[in-house]
Amino acid sequence: MRKTKGVTFRKIFSPPHKLSLTRPRPFKAYSFVPFSPLAMLDPTILTIGGIVLGVAIIERILERWGVIDLVDQFAKVMRFILPVTFYSALIYFFATFML
Repeated sequence: MRKTKGVTFRKIFSPPHKLSLTRPRPFKAYSFVPFSPLAMLDPTILTIGGIVLGVAIIERILERWGVIDLVDQFAKVMRFILPVTFYSALIYFFATFML
């Protein structure tokens, strides 16, 4: 009786030659300016907000003093300036915000 020789599948079909893949080394990226409310503490935005708040306080003081015609003039001007200031500050914030 003849002996049978066992041959494994791997010996018959040799594995294909693997190309040496050069993988980039992993690196960690840190962001020091996350999207947070603290990013709103930009000096330019704080200055614009302070000016708008100051004009609103002046308008209230003039109203208490009884200078209604001057308050009406302030209101007409601020009706245009406040939205322009808000949208300008918003565009500035997103334009200078580092992602």
